[in-house]
Amino acid sequence: MIPLALRLTVAGGREALTRLVAIVLAVAIGVALLLATLAGINAVNAQNARYAWLETGFTPESRTARQGVDPLWWQVTGDTYDGKTIARVDLAATGSHAPIPPGIAHLPGPGEFYTSPAMSALLRRTPTAQLGDRYVGRQVGTIANSALPAPDSLVIVVGRTVADLSRIGLAERVTAISTTVPSSCSDCPAAIGINANGITLVLSVVALAILFPVLILIATATRLAATRREQRFAAMRLVGATPRQVSLISAVEAATATVAGIALGFPLFFAIRAPLAGIPFTGAPFFPSDLSLTLLDVLIVAIGLPVAAASAAWIALRRVQISPLGVTRRVTPRPPRAYRLIPLVAGILQLAYFTVVGPPETTGGQTIAYVAGFGLILVGLICAGPWLTMTGARVAARRARWPAALLAGRRLADNPQAGFRAISGLVLALFVTSVSVGVITTLVAAAGPSSGAATSGTMVNYFWRDSAGQLVSSVPSVPTSTITNLNAIDGVTGVTVIYQKPAVRPDQAGPDGLVLCAQLTQTPAIGRCSPGATVAAIDSKFGNGFGRRSTFDQAVWPSAPITPEALAALPVHVLVVSTNGSTAAVETVRTELENAFPRRFPPDTLSSISPDSNRLLAGYKQLADVVILVSLPIAGCSLAVAVAAGLTERKRPFSVLRLTGVPVAMLRRVVALETVVPLVLTATVSIAVGFLAAQLFLHAQLDQTLVAPGPQYYVIVAVGLVAALAILGSTLPMLSRITGPEAVRFD
Repeated sequence: MIPLALRLTVAGGREALTRLVAIVLAVAIGVALLLATLAGINAVNAQNARYAWLETGFTPESRTARQGVDPLWWQVTGDTYDGKTIARVDLAATGSHAPIPPGIAHLPGPGEFYTSPAMSALLRRTPTAQLGDRYVGRQVGTIANSALPAPDSLVIVVGRTVADLSRIGLAERVTAISTTVPSSCSDCPAAIGINANGITLVLSVVALAILFPVLILIATATRLAATRREQRFAAMRLVGATPRQVSLISAVEAATATVAGIALGFPLFFAIRAPLAGIPFTGAPFFPSDLSLTLLDVLIVAIGLPVAAASAAWIALRRVQISPLGVTRRVTPRPPRAYRLIPLVAGILQLAYFTVVGPPETTGGQTIAYVAGFGLILVGLICAGPWLTMTGARVAARRARWPAALLAGRRLADNPQAGFRAISGLVLALFVTSVSVGVITTLVAAAGPSSGAATSGTMVNYFWRDSAGQLVSSVPSVPTSTITNLNAIDGVTGVTVIYQKPAVRPDQAGPDGLVLCAQLTQTPAIGRCSPGATVAAIDSKFGNGFGRRSTFDQAVWPSAPITPEALAALPVHVLVVSTNGSTAAVETVRTELENAFPRRFPPDTLSSISPDSNRLLAGYKQLADVVILVSLPIAGCSLAVAVAAGLTERKRPFSVLRLTGVPVAMLRRVVALETVVPLVLTATVSIAVGFLAAQLFLHAQLDQTLVAPGPQYYVIVAVGLVAALAILGSTLPMLSRITGPEAVRFD
């Protein structure tokens, strides 16, 4: 039977070949995207593992005493250049048996350093005063890729003396290089590494967003000429074929197309792997080799999909299995009931539940919760679609004023499942687009408004933040030489010293600092004093933090009852330097401040989010673009295949209508209305549900409120709908070709 099944797979001439090619291409796309998703999760874990050595000094394993190992003084700090994050490691060996970081052959001595290839290139093309002066010494080697999280990672390992590092107070004595990834390190600095657990959560939701439209495409493609195949299998039953034989033939036919699609999907995945590796959705791009597949991944795809296709084919032919005459018994399908709304409502209620009780504590629990919630909503949209289509069709039929509208409404109400099936992929794509744009728009809005020249050129150096963001004592004073050096930098327009307000901790609400009004006039981006004030009370919590970027240029700070002489005796809380905003001025100021005040966190501009958060947000935006750009074209392909398949399946009733005198133009209007009515209704519901799901997710996970998207979103939706109508219009010419008198058979 298997050879017969293989012959029947390609039997039928051009129609059978077209059907086979469509299924193969649909499966190939689905396989490539499924493999890309699995490889993406593997890549996140591989990249995260290469961050582990940068967590040395923060993990217990690196500080445990070991026999025969000389301790190594180790200091990790975050640095920045022009918005790019630099991981800096300063170290000093206490003996010849000290541990060596990965990627380098020997420990650098005092005045020596190793750099990553990207860091070497940056140092070569950047003026020394802006960057090179931060790292005194000479380069003695390059860090190997095996120790770099990403191809563009900026990493530098600087050799120092024990006296230098012990005096700064940020270094740890370590006896081993850490192998603990950032996701498992609760005491590690947030500025180094990525939270792979959080990325896995995002990728899991993205996988659903991409794979559901792909599954719709595969299901739609496999339904091509479904009626013709059912009739063929029914004829085989009538001449003596058993249900088992028919099931075997259908399973082989489905599995053959699936296997061919899988064979094409793997090369397609490897063809797109390099471009996918360049998408920095973790905040940094991947090495192409990171997008690897495990044996389990390959087996799931290579074995699971053909089995699933064969099972689906067996289920689809249940009417033929029951009776060979069941194919000819065409009766009105049972209308969908309102219970189809249950999965959709359940998914919304699940997300709403976490807005009340809060998300699960573990990342694994959050992944399961949100994937289940969004999965229920996606399934719910598919289940609820026919009921919504039937409801809209009945309303349209009752209010129809033209024959085409009445005919389309009656046909839709008679079989809403078929009407919704054509546009189901586009409905899911609009839901995915609404969620993606809603979440990203809110995150961008939370990051703050676009910065102007004043805020982007105003440098802020906090003295009260340590490696974990805890509050520590301020510095006693700022040396006069540092103030002089800062003012001498080309592009610097003023320096303001903010002193610590007595008996007020920086984490308390309200003004936490004091400032001399004569200096404040030189840094207008952080406000001005009230009229007549000499010293003002100022709130210094105006920068460096995701979701807290603001401009304070309109703030008027109240007078404080303290003399300038008493103010100068207080410890310094924050140092603010105003520049003209040029990269040269900003980075030269940063270099001066870092050399004068070594800190775990580098100084940054008033308008900046932390560079890591900035890159991560940019990565999420690119990932959202990928999801939208993938889901919408796939939905368009599903629509084209579904409409073409629907016309082919209905050519006999349409041909009968033409014989009774119905013009082709009216039939075209009927086909158009059968697509437009469910599309408009279900698309509206899908968009509304998408925004609701985005709001529930944002509130539960990030405690934020959805921000309305900008014009870009409406352009995307409009383009998607116009493209859908264009696809529909491109299939209408088929109607006149397939509805001739020869298509009417009474046999």
